[in-house]
Amino acid sequence: MEAAFEVELQNVTKRFGEVTAVDGVSLSVLKGEFLTLLGPSGCGKTTLLRMIAGFEAPDSGRVVLGGSDVTDVSPNERNVTTVFQHYALFPHLTVSGNVAFGLERRRVARDEIKRRVAAALEMVRLSGMETRQPGELSGGQQQRVALARALVLEPRVLLLDEPLAALDLKLRKQMQLELKSLQRRLGISFVYVTHDQEEALTMSDRIVVMNGGRIEQTGRAEEIYEHPLTEFVAGFIGVSNIIEGVIESVSDGYSTIRIGNATIKVVGAGFTNTERVRLLIRPEKISISTEASQQGLAGEIESAVYLGESTQLRVSLGDGQALTVLEQNRAAFQSTEARIGQRVFLQWEPESAVIVR
Repeated sequence: MEAAFEVELQNVTKRFGEVTAVDGVSLSVLKGEFLTLLGPSGCGKTTLLRMIAGFEAPDSGRVVLGGSDVTDVSPNERNVTTVFQHYALFPHLTVSGNVAFGLERRRVARDEIKRRVAAALEMVRLSGMETRQPGELSGGQQQRVALARALVLEPRVLLLDEPLAALDLKLRKQMQLELKSLQRRLGISFVYVTHDQEEALTMSDRIVVMNGGRIEQTGRAEEIYEHPLTEFVAGFIGVSNIIEGVIESVSDGYSTIRIGNATIKVVGAGFTNTERVRLLIRPEKISISTEASQQGLAGEIESAVYLGESTQLRVSLGDGQALTVLEQNRAAFQSTEARIGQRVFLQWEPESAVIVR
């Protein structure tokens, strides 16, 4: 019976001295899935990737690939390949030579090597550059060679450790789309490590947010962004407002929260009256008006930054709390300086706010 998952990590732990880099993590990667490990430096995401590759052995737990336990199997005997941030191309070999290197070490027949190298270079749009040296290529082209060198081995799983970090912003964005398109065409599982939240949101089928060696939340991009389960996830993915309030009533799946002199209705039950909670609301979900509203939070604009397509406002609520609001510039431009000190009212839909713990 064919395994349901390409990768299964079963309660893996890895320590380096007194530091626990990965702490009892269990995770499965589906066939043909683009899964991203996202988190700050030191959260354990690269260590997790290295354990899948076999470069690090877990202190406890099991690593399963394609239904087979490979915890004690050497890296070269696992059907996975890794693309690193630093391309590590051989400067004395041509593009074709770099891509063929792994196949030659496996003693694949010469005609087969030629066919597979040509196919791999076509995949990454480098056909016609076979005889060039790495030093003659741009950063983006070198990264494509590194990808071709990994893909030519026809792995079950491709592991990518911040492979775009060395590229400039414009090229990085272009390569994000190309990588996702390539993964869809090939239909193999990609496990991608990054600390870049936008990169994760752009490319992933699922995102695993890590913190302190543990998984904070796993889900699709929209789930992670719209419904973060913890304050860490809310703060790490995008810009977030966290407001403190008190539960005033709970009914029909909604909670009414008192914030200062106003009450806000949000989706969420399971709370008790007078319980203090923290509410998450994204800046773009907030509507702003100069007209008084009994349902809105009153505040005063303390700063305004023009961003081109939008204006970012900082609104003080007068009780030590402040909210960031992102307002689309649909109407005629209004001087940001003239808005400082303006009294405004903030509202949002009940479904747009999330109570975080």
